[in-house]
Amino acid sequence: QTEADLLERLRAADPADAARIARELQAEWSKSGSASIDLLLKRGRDALEVADIPTAIEHLTALTDHAPDFAEGWHARASAYFAAELYGPAMSDLEQALRLNPNNYNAIFGLGAILETFDKEKLAYEAYQRVLALYPHHEDATQAVERLKTQIEGRSL
Repeated sequence: QTEADLLERLRAADPADAARIARELQAEWSKSGSASIDLLLKRGRDALEVADIPTAIEHLTALTDHAPDFAEGWHARASAYFAAELYGPAMSDLEQALRLNPNNYNAIFGLGAILETFDKEKLAYEAYQRVLALYPHHEDATQAVERLKTQIEGRSL
């Protein structure tokens, strides 16, 4: 199945199917076509998972240097930079990831999280809504929209 097919199915899916389709999309986006690049991505993600942020950044920087057109490399390094509270580099990497793959709802979510960190709630809210347009059952984006809704849309009487 193509990315477009998976995205279409994701938009229409019920919550249980949506989670499975989202995993399929993530797997598709994680395929670089190169065993060495895939290994760098895996090592970077593994380091991130155990909170070894410097090692994650090192592996993912090697990845982005060697595969600058691989969107998931930029997205993964943005996650590592975010974990290190290096928000400027994280934002820059998310922008690059989204230039290469504008449908990466997790990268859009990351953008929203950074915007919210800097009290840009309206822009963050818009990012979270964009996530939900692509993946209506994205739990973190749903919670973020609910959290910010009253603040952005105003209180009803």
